[in-house]
Parts: sequence; structure tokens; C-alpha cells
Amino acid sequence: MTPIRMRMHLALGLVALACASLTAPAHADDFLEAAKKKVAVATKTKEVWDGPTSGPKAVAAKTLVFVAADMKNGGIVGVSKGVEEAGKAIGWNVRVIDGQGSVSGRTAALNQALALKPGGIVVGGFDVTEQKVAFDNAAKSGIPLVGWHAGDKPGPNDKVGLFANVTTVTDDVADIAASWAVVDSGGKAGVVIFTDSQYAIAVYKARAMEAIIKKCGGCTVLSFEDSPIAESSTRMPQLTTSLLQRFGDKWTHSLAINDLYFDFMGPSLTAAGKKGDGNPKAVSAGDGSEAAYQRIRTKRFQAGTVPEPLNMQGWQIVDEMNRAFSKAAWSGYSPKVHLVTAENVGKDGGPKNEFDPDNGYRDQYKRIWGK
Repeated sequence: MTPIRMRMHLALGLVALACASLTAPAHADDFLEAAKKKVAVATKTKEVWDGPTSGPKAVAAKTLVFVAADMKNGGIVGVSKGVEEAGKAIGWNVRVIDGQGSVSGRTAALNQALALKPGGIVVGGFDVTEQKVAFDNAAKSGIPLVGWHAGDKPGPNDKVGLFANVTTVTDDVADIAASWAVVDSGGKAGVVIFTDSQYAIAVYKARAMEAIIKKCGGCTVLSFEDSPIAESSTRMPQLTTSLLQRFGDKWTHSLAINDLYFDFMGPSLTAAGKKGDGNPKAVSAGDGSEAAYQRIRTKRFQAGTVPEPLNMQGWQIVDEMNRAFSKAAWSGYSPKVHLVTAENVGKDGGPKNEFDPDNGYRDQYKRIWGK
């Protein structure tokens, strides 16, 4: 190669490096700006009803059995209360049976529910594929099934006989939780993700959060932790200490599929000298428990949650069940995601330590039912 060609080759190489250095930050900036816009929309108050406005009138004198995956889970408790409230409004009886956080417990609870021969069964917080035999028996007996978090998508699941699954869109929930960590860190988050492989929806949601963090060029997924949510009280203190020892200050943010994981991290973080409003900051992609609201309000080891409108979803479950009884189609409704932080925790039902949109949903459903 001649000296002139060498100089030209070197110059072209320098230009290429310069272009690359300009392009990469621009891409990173675009990703961060997009995340900021998502977070800004998700933190707005939910004052306008965007759900169904028509449907069948109330079917009289029905009994529902709510089979709960685990009544130690605040999200499931919140939904069950919503079902009970809506059941009273429509004129039905509601009974709750606790699956006690285990597969065998849920099997026993479902068999007990079937033995009661109710009008309908609500699957509260566990995947329908886990209990195929029980659901087949329900289908054979003509008992309609409506689920809450009974799969990774809202709506019907004809393969397992589920009339409708009531939930927000899982991908949107995961996106907002992970996007907040990206925004809060300025695109430099070091993240630990907590999930429970017993539940398909939990793994799906956790992997979706992981995918968002991996798209952030300056962010890192430090660890993907599979820990049974029902054993959080015994596992999380030691796991938290272990993660601190492994990652130290690289661990800036925690993402979990449920607030319950964060119920038992505080003492270990305090013992390590961590401040309640400092790193690692915790954000949950699910439910929005009373304890989570309290931690967010007091800035004690949780910065945010992407809550489900639990009570409102209880009303939707009753409405979907009424549609099933009436041989109508499901409502097609999936609530939009909402992000709760210290800045907006006092809105949308915040003083009651739950996400309860001030959008008049009770009156809307009563109007549909003719009540």
C-alpha cells in the first residue's frame, strides 16, 4: 500500500469511528426519551371511564366461588374484595376459598369449589394450565370460568375453557416498570429481576422486563432470580444480603413481578447501610399492595409500582361472568397501565393505599346491569 493510500485508509477509518461515536449516543438518547414519554403517560391520573358501556342485564340469584391462589398475596385479596362488592351490587352470593400458595392447595380448593356446584368459578391468580383436570371437569359440568391473572393475555382462552382472563396487558406493565428504572438511572441501571417460575405469567412478565433493560445500551441485567413468591418471607432477607455482597453499588434497581418480594428486603438493606430512598430502588410490575403504597409514600425501599386496579377488576370479573351466563361475548376490556411513584401516590385512590381509579366504574357497571 502506497503512503497516499495508507493515509486515505486511515482517514476513512477515523471518519467511520467518528460516525459510530455519534450514532451510538444518539440511539441511546432516543431510547431514553421514548422511555420518558411512556413514564409520563403512565403516571397521569385515570379519571375517564374507558371500559364497556353496554352489556346484558343482571342474571338473578347466582353463586360465585373465588378460588384464590394464595390469600397472603395482597393483589389477590384486593380482587376478591372487589368481586364480593360487585357480587353484592348485582345480587349474587360470593364465597372465597384459599389455595394457600401451593399446587396441592389450589387443587383441593378447586375440587371443593366444583363440589359446591356454583353458578361460576373465578380463578384468582394462578395459571389455568396448572389445573387442567379440574378445568376439564368444570367445562363438562357447564360451570363458566373467569380468571384474574390466569394467563399472560387478557380475554378468552378456549383451549382451557376460560371465558375471559381479566388483567392489564402484561407486556405494557413490564415495559413501564422497566422503563422507569431506565429513566431514573439516566440509562445506566444495574438491575436484579425477581420472578417465580411456578407461574407462566410471572416468567413472561419478568422476561419482558429483562428485554427492555437489555435494549438500554448503558443498562445491565445483573441477575435473574427465580424465587417462590409464597416463600418470600423466609428467602428474601438472605437473598438480599447475598445480592449486595455479589454486586455492591452496581445494583441500582430491583424489578419484580409482585410487590410481595419487597416486603422482606428492608431489614437486610438497612443492615447494609442502605437508605430508604437510595439504591437499589425497587419497582414492581404487579398488583400495588397496601404495603407497597406505604413504602412508596414514606420512601422506604420501594420507589414505584405498576398496580392493577384490583377492586375495579373485581367488578369486571362479575360483569364478565354475567356475560358468560347470558351467552354473550366477553367485554373486550383491558385497563390501561398506571405507574405509582412518590409524586402521584396520593391520587387515584392513593389515600386508601390502593389503585382505585376515580372514573365512576361502579356506576358504569350498575348501569349496564340495570341496577
